[in-house]
Amino acid sequence: MAQRYGGRGGPRHGGPRNAQAQQQRDPGAQRGDAHQLRRELQGMHGASYGRYKSLTGAWRFDGFTLQVQRVQPDPYAPASRVQVTVDAEHAGLPAELWSTPVRARALAGYLVRALHRQLGKSRLRVDAGGQQVLDRSSCQIRDGAVRVRMGIDMPGRGRTIDGRAAEDTLCDALPEAVETALRWSVADQQRAREFVDSVEDTHALRAALDELGLVAFVADGAILPRRSGIDERPLSGGVPFSSPESMRVTVRLPHRGEISGMGVPEGITLIVGGGFHGKSTLLRALEQGVYDHVPGDGRELVVARDDTVKIRSEDGRRVHRVDVSPFVSHLPTGADTRDFSTDNASGSTSQAAAITEAVEAGAGVLLVDEDTAATNLMIRDARMQALVAKDAEPLTPFVDLIRPLHATHGVSTVLVMGGSGDYMDVADQVLMLDAYRARDVTGRARELSAAQPTGRRSEAEGYPPLHHRVVEPRCIPTERPKIRARGTDALSIGESTVELRGVEQIVDPSQVTGIGLMLVSCARRGVLDGERSINEVLQVLAADIAERGAEAVDEKFVGDFAVPRPLEVAAALNRLRVLQVRDLRSR
Repeated sequence: MAQRYGGRGGPRHGGPRNAQAQQQRDPGAQRGDAHQLRRELQGMHGASYGRYKSLTGAWRFDGFTLQVQRVQPDPYAPASRVQVTVDAEHAGLPAELWSTPVRARALAGYLVRALHRQLGKSRLRVDAGGQQVLDRSSCQIRDGAVRVRMGIDMPGRGRTIDGRAAEDTLCDALPEAVETALRWSVADQQRAREFVDSVEDTHALRAALDELGLVAFVADGAILPRRSGIDERPLSGGVPFSSPESMRVTVRLPHRGEISGMGVPEGITLIVGGGFHGKSTLLRALEQGVYDHVPGDGRELVVARDDTVKIRSEDGRRVHRVDVSPFVSHLPTGADTRDFSTDNASGSTSQAAAITEAVEAGAGVLLVDEDTAATNLMIRDARMQALVAKDAEPLTPFVDLIRPLHATHGVSTVLVMGGSGDYMDVADQVLMLDAYRARDVTGRARELSAAQPTGRRSEAEGYPPLHHRVVEPRCIPTERPKIRARGTDALSIGESTVELRGVEQIVDPSQVTGIGLMLVSCARRGVLDGERSINEVLQVLAADIAERGAEAVDEKFVGDFAVPRPLEVAAALNRLRVLQVRDLRSR
């Protein structure tokens, strides 16, 4: 039996101070059972708060193990961290519910939400997430065993231990929550199966897009409007989506069977309509279509291809060695726009850089909303062309590059545009939103284009080959820097801050933490080695995530994180203020 304060071999000199130090060095040490933990907590009631550190290690309960991984030094410090591992036999989860990575992620998403509800307002907190079903460190299933990571504010009175409250939390409330939420025999089994099947259907629908020649799909009956800008739940009374007949596609899914909805084809899709009629709402649903959603969200069957990236302008962002020459031919300063850098990008140059960076990273679908785009990069009509000669205008508008981008690099675009009819000339499909109801107006748009030519001339001769950048790995700290998410807006890595407000497909602060961990891991493990291009690094990351899931992000981090998409990792890397590019490769 492990000694009261010792690690696997007990304290070398037997003193409590040495014992606590050893426990800190070996948080996986076996400490004892639930009865011993209860006696420990009773015995330390009223002691100095620092004595909580002696709890570090593993405590065996009936059917699960509680591992105290990190203890806060005082009541005002960040919460302590614990891990609960429920034995496969005790959990009793049917193998078919975790037989694939997708189903295991879905089941973990269901269980962690059930645990979150059970914990209620207790001192224990678990990262359950919101409407998206992400791969989270807070709940993982391995060979039928359930591992849950939680935070706990260790109770105290001032700077002394409240052992009775700690005993109630760890020895009573926690076991009750585990038994109620994480055991199949107690779970709402029908609801759990429906949750897992729903996520698998969404995943299957997204996987079918390529074969169908689609970039996105919106199911009939989907509810797209949200309650508010800070409440992602579906709007009560929202208008159910209905596909135009000409765009309706039928797909067979593993559990729901046949479903129908609007297929958004490859190429250029233009979304038009009056203000407040649902154009941006549809685009926001598509940008989040790269994620699976919980049943009842309304967007369970709204999907977009995995390589979809939302583009916007970002005044003031840093751009480092990006080829923006397709959009910016020259600058008054004489700077080479094929190798462009600035610490304070304008709206147009930031958007040009964002498009180039996304395509370089492997994006195959771009989403653009005129409301968040740089107007002078989007349009330049015939009158302006006549007034300002091309040799005096360095910008080439996106309207002239959108088709060459698709023809040369296979990149499709879905664009919301209400202010310029010039995009009708280049669109393959034109969709109108009228009071949240969709109509295919492609034929009418082509009639108008033929009857009312704009008189403008294209200012682009094509889209050039890509330049792939090779990053200097030393710009990312590797000695376990502090990583902190500030909501979804910013990431701190050591002394560096990455502004992420413009990366609109980040939906959860835990993803931000995951991005930081993955960047550091890439540099530390040599994935980011100064030889691989950014695109090649992302391919390695994608393969590693597919094989190992959350363990590919960081195996030792005890906090909460969600596995990010490699495309968001690239977006964060590009916004790193200390980013240094070693080489540019033309391809």
